[in-house]
Amino acid sequence: MPLFRRPSSARGRGTRSNQAVRVVTDSTSCLPVDTPEPGPHVVPLRVVTERESYDEGVDVTAADVVRMLDAGTRVTTSQPSPERFAETYRALADDGARAIVSLHLSGELSGTVGAASAAAVRSPLAVRVVDSRTVGPGLGFAARAAAECAAAGCDAAHVAARARAVADSSTSVFVVDTLEHLRRGGRLSGPVAALGTVLGVRPILTTRAGRIELAQRVRTRAAGMERLLDLAGESIAAATRPVVAVQHFGAPDRAGTLAGRLRTRTRAEVEISDISAVVGVHVGPGTLAVVVADLGDHEH
Repeated sequence: MPLFRRPSSARGRGTRSNQAVRVVTDSTSCLPVDTPEPGPHVVPLRVVTERESYDEGVDVTAADVVRMLDAGTRVTTSQPSPERFAETYRALADDGARAIVSLHLSGELSGTVGAASAAAVRSPLAVRVVDSRTVGPGLGFAARAAAECAAAGCDAAHVAARARAVADSSTSVFVVDTLEHLRRGGRLSGPVAALGTVLGVRPILTTRAGRIELAQRVRTRAAGMERLLDLAGESIAAATRPVVAVQHFGAPDRAGTLAGRLRTRTRAEVEISDISAVVGVHVGPGTLAVVVADLGDHEH
């Protein structure tokens, strides 16, 4: 079963929708296929090997990519083309949409938001493209909140503002087994990657201003989990209405343990999911992450 909704779902089920504003996001948002309707429409990024190219969440799963990397397969990723976005925008226009809010992973990490912007120029209807400045559940929480506003009848300006507010409220902290994948993909500076290798430390990383940065260093995997708990607890305590996700890439048992301890410590509801296949290529197997966003006291 695919993890994400196919973009073709924008065409509906044979009837035109009366919802004026639609939300589009990308597959790094980690939205499951059972996202309540009407939810965001998902455009997949691609996982690329020497022999094949796959739509994330449609043709390949996170578990597939973990197996590829463990087997030594060279794996890269690519953003959707402007034509892929244009197809989705046209389909939504045909389905009755009058405006679109297109919300995507940080432009510091991918050219996806640029491809969406290029397609928006040629769209038959107005498209507001939003750079979330984050990735993963931080993006997914924002896309879901925006879709709720759109379903409530809010205009595109309101929907886009809601997306930005939830994305801006999100904090993501994660610990990787090795910095090599991030360094190789250019998502982390060489000096920071070298620091982790030379000193044998396990860096705690975060997304800040759309980039992946070093938050602090710990010595062991156990210490990394403890620090994730501490940082996530601080974010949850500071939020008015927190939403929380624990993610993993090939480490389901450790993710379950982390989520259970976080629930006990904070009494928060915690989602558990795979890190997206595309993101996983760049962070590597064994990665654990906690993402917290604040839905606040927003009213439509």
